[in-house]
Amino acid sequence: MSALWTAAELRSATGGTLAFEIAASGVSIDTRSLQPGDLFVALRDARDGHDFVAEALARGAVAAMVDHDPPGVPADAPLLRVPDTLAGLRALGAAARARSGARFIGVTGSVGKTTTKEMLRAACSALGPTHAAAASYNNHWGVPLTLARLPRDAAFAIIEIGMNSRGEIAPLSRLARPHVVVITTIGTSHIGRLGSQAAIAEEKADILAGLEPGGAAVLPADTPFLPRLLERAKDARAKVLTFGESARAEIQLTDYVAEPERGTARLLMDGLPLSVHLGAPGMHLALNACAAIAAVHAMGGDAVVAAEALSGFDVGAGRGARVRLALPGGEALLLDDSYNASAASIRAALSVLRVQPASRRIVVLGDMLELGAGGPAMHAELAPDVAAAADLVYACGPLMRHLFEALPQGKRGAHAPDSAALAPMVAAALRPGDAVVVKGSLGSRMALVVEALKALDGKAGAQGAGVVP
Repeated sequence: MSALWTAAELRSATGGTLAFEIAASGVSIDTRSLQPGDLFVALRDARDGHDFVAEALARGAVAAMVDHDPPGVPADAPLLRVPDTLAGLRALGAAARARSGARFIGVTGSVGKTTTKEMLRAACSALGPTHAAAASYNNHWGVPLTLARLPRDAAFAIIEIGMNSRGEIAPLSRLARPHVVVITTIGTSHIGRLGSQAAIAEEKADILAGLEPGGAAVLPADTPFLPRLLERAKDARAKVLTFGESARAEIQLTDYVAEPERGTARLLMDGLPLSVHLGAPGMHLALNACAAIAAVHAMGGDAVVAAEALSGFDVGAGRGARVRLALPGGEALLLDDSYNASAASIRAALSVLRVQPASRRIVVLGDMLELGAGGPAMHAELAPDVAAAADLVYACGPLMRHLFEALPQGKRGAHAPDSAALAPMVAAALRPGDAVVVKGSLGSRMALVVEALKALDGKAGAQGAGVVP
């Protein structure tokens, strides 16, 4: 198998100096997941990656990209020296994009980015070798890292593009240069930084900035911002495909049936009926599937093959994964949706909880962050939906207190200042027959609650809790 990067290619791409003739089989920024043969890129974030260069080389990295001398590393070590490592990683990503013959799909949106990316991975893999990031690598270092890892023989590449502030998506799109772009939704995530949903729509539409000539845009038909998205697509000279429940959608979700562990979506595309049998329930997943199939179709792929490839598609840990917990006297069901949260994704999680057979349905919520001055009201506005779906509610954080206090007294389990304080309360309350969903922004650290519940599992130990097949 040919190397991912030769020394000559690394020098050419980055303009850096490297005294060794090495061949890298991968690219890593984290020594915990580094594989022998990787190029280690020493980025600076909360910690300086240069402090881990010695460890990376000891673990088998063939070289390290650095912009200053790393501590504890001899002068004759295999170091790719560049002026700035983040710029070097971007240059490596750009070089990977330039040499690739793959078809690129860029995915953004307020919610559903990662799930749609994973659906596209599954669908495109049925058509040819496909590359996509292993995690939600969608920011200023995640996108270039995903590109830098692109295999030479990839036929398709799925690039997730996210943002925290205005002006972040356009440069990442220009780096990825997608042939097809997908906007999943326009919601309220990061509204505290952007100020309005209209501003969020503009930022999401910036994914069109890097669209290749003759490219296509897959847009959500059900958003009130569709007219503006269509204007932006026209300005970019993009072909347009819309998806959604609306009768005006080119790929229309005409029917959806949810069961406790699966969901069936029926679609209509150019008069062609399609059925998608998903391995998890949720209308939001059905709409993500619509977007993925639309993107494959826009790229010239077979929509029927794409729909078949999504058969049995299930969600991952932190995104609604089902975990059975063996308790004394029976089982409880944990829906681990702890990775992130917005108003739309909380409502989606509640819809999944509603179809679960359970003696009690418990909702555990942490703060939705980055909502600005409207945060308290946006939390309180969710109270009727939460109360309708839940028998009991546990919440943590100052923002979720507004929701908690708006609930009927009989629905209130407990409120705590943070997830560490809440976790033992939820664990103590869990009974056989319960179904519990855990949801909150990443900064709310709701994974602590998930781990506390998993620790109750009678099967836990070396292998941990059992994820439902």
